[in-house]
Amino acid sequence: MKWRSLEESGAAPDARSLREQFADRKELIAKYVPADTQAIHARVIADLKVSGIESGVLQRGSKAPDFELPDHNGKLVSSAGLLNQGKLVICFFRGRWCPFCVGQLEAMQQVLPGIQGVGARLVAVSPQTVQQNFFMADQHRLEFPLLSDTGNKVARQFGLIYRVREEQQVLYRRTFVNLPFVNGDENWELPIPATYIVDQDGRVLFASANADYTERPEPADVVHFLQSA
Repeated sequence: MKWRSLEESGAAPDARSLREQFADRKELIAKYVPADTQAIHARVIADLKVSGIESGVLQRGSKAPDFELPDHNGKLVSSAGLLNQGKLVICFFRGRWCPFCVGQLEAMQQVLPGIQGVGARLVAVSPQTVQQNFFMADQHRLEFPLLSDTGNKVARQFGLIYRVREEQQVLYRRTFVNLPFVNGDENWELPIPATYIVDQDGRVLFASANADYTERPEPADVVHFLQSA
């Protein structure tokens, strides 16, 4: 199933909440994706939650690790440089092949003026290569840096990484989600989706990480938090 960007579909930007947009995606998955495939993904999510990965992620009040990563144009971007300009919003996502990641980043693009309006900066981090990030930024017209976290080094410091189990690897290969190609390594590791807001002193002000990749914080709530912080 190919998930088209808003520009590809010719539709205007979706003004609905991210929760409402995701509900539509879930309905399509329930309608078109085989039940046994859905069951495997559901088991992975359930097992990740039981594993306690969510409780082990970097929490509010912690010091965020410094990082320097290439953006979708190959330019190195440092967290220190961004924090010199204001608060920093970091969205960790799985990749351009994930419809929920696409939906989230398109929604974050819509609230980008609100983020910048309070002097904050936005970046999105994934394990996919610079080239894949370039394709994603270009296809979905994203105007904030997509950073390539090779080997999930930064996401690992945030406590977000898990290895894709074998039965899910089979499903991904069957649907042409070639993670070794997309990410440029053979690790079959992904971050659970997470959104952080980091203050200029490096302290985490807001942390939301969910093993269920179909759930993300509302972009409007992120902006509201920044406005009230």
